[in-house]
Amino acid sequence: MSTQTKAPEAHAAKGGKPQTYGNYINGRQVKSESGETFASYNPANRDEVIGHFASSTPKDVKAAVDAAAKAFPLWKATPAPHRAEIILKAAHLLETRKEELAQTMVREMGKVLKEARGDVQEAIDMAKYMAGEGRRLVGQTVPSELPNKFAMAVRQPIGVVGLITPWNFPIAIPSWKTLPALVAGNTVVIKPASDTPLCALMFVEILNEAGLPPGVLNLVTGSGSKVGMALVEDPRVRAVSLTGSTEVGRRVAGRCGELMKKISCELGGKNAICVMEDANIELALEGALWGAFGTAGQRCTAASRIIVHKSRYEEFCKAFKARTEALKIGYGLDPANEVGPVVSQGQLDTVKEYVEIGKKEGAKLLCGGHALTDGEHAKGFFHEPTVFCDVKANMRIAQEEIFGPVTAIIPVESFEEALEVANGTEFGLSLSMYTQDVNRAFKAIEELESGIVYINAPTIGAEIQLPFGGVKQTGNGHREAGSTAIDYFTEWKSIYIDYSGRLQKAQIDTDAITGKVNP
Repeated sequence: MSTQTKAPEAHAAKGGKPQTYGNYINGRQVKSESGETFASYNPANRDEVIGHFASSTPKDVKAAVDAAAKAFPLWKATPAPHRAEIILKAAHLLETRKEELAQTMVREMGKVLKEARGDVQEAIDMAKYMAGEGRRLVGQTVPSELPNKFAMAVRQPIGVVGLITPWNFPIAIPSWKTLPALVAGNTVVIKPASDTPLCALMFVEILNEAGLPPGVLNLVTGSGSKVGMALVEDPRVRAVSLTGSTEVGRRVAGRCGELMKKISCELGGKNAICVMEDANIELALEGALWGAFGTAGQRCTAASRIIVHKSRYEEFCKAFKARTEALKIGYGLDPANEVGPVVSQGQLDTVKEYVEIGKKEGAKLLCGGHALTDGEHAKGFFHEPTVFCDVKANMRIAQEEIFGPVTAIIPVESFEEALEVANGTEFGLSLSMYTQDVNRAFKAIEELESGIVYINAPTIGAEIQLPFGGVKQTGNGHREAGSTAIDYFTEWKSIYIDYSGRLQKAQIDTDAITGKVNP
């Protein structure tokens, strides 16, 4: 939630009136060219202003790209192990400030404290992992078809890269994009979500404190239409990595295609947990509850569909209803609360709209279905965890991403039907199968159309050492995290060294080499 103001307030000490924060360009905070700001609010208490942030223009983006472009030659020339040392130092700083970052995240986007700590821990883990990659930026050596000739390929950085990051994981996802880009030798401009600019700014400042040279990592806040697209349009930005909605992803990817620019999109999901007749029901219930309502359902991997075999359907629905109704909803800094608010009024309105759609489609509202507006919830964007049952696979609530605390239970007749329903959306990020049959488990791994498959675990819980991403409309094929993240942020250069002392023609002189004719 944000509003425009014409004149920024002066910086204030913590505990006083809200501070005003600038963009981070060339190693320091600077005001936007326009001088305008927008306010960020606590989604659990809309009266609390988190801070005022630069409402930037394309001129601010240009300044950030100027800084990144100027810093690139020196950063590229910096040995990768040294780049890694800076990232490792950042990991230690993130550890030291984990609680401060987590509490800021609760205030800025609403997830409960234990989840916010996990968000920061992902960044810590990623920093340690990518620090190791600084000594593992492996290339290739292959045999040449010709004698006295050496053939190899090496990685090189792309140049300036633009990163567009979302609000639901405001520390973790920037780390997933920024750290592999940096260790590979690129310079970076980040455009964070306007709902969570402070988390992103704190992350950037920690990395710069760790020792990044000025201009290597920059941040510009503001609207996607002004800032995000200006970043995409700048010809010096050689690659863009975006996590966001499918609609925005298509628009950005289309423009990058026109500009012949690398683009990585991690977009929407409509993930499903399949519960078969032989499943450990207790385990499946725990997983479905966490998968559906972790981060108030505001995860691209959220379990917004639960596909249950008819033989366990009534049992599952009854128990899941009871567990859902027992969830405590409230401000995330209270350790007793298990589900926080959604991030904004707009997100709350979307959730309410889909609840009405589900009712009109004929799904049965099992529990929830209402925004919470009284008492401790009166000033926030709270919505009850909501469960629909007797949902048909073609209903909108079973096909479209809601991004809120709403899930749909779908009955099926067989394992084969479960696979068909699970695969029956335009998305393909994360799918899960609960079964104690090893043959079914491996069949599910083979047949489920998704970038991530879980067996006897929910659809959330990805670890940083494996590739992350999806198929179909979830993305455009690139993967984040793991060693594969380096692939996106590097270009390959093939090198041939001929020490024969004569002209050798590949694919032509092969007969001579094999002795079929005289050289």
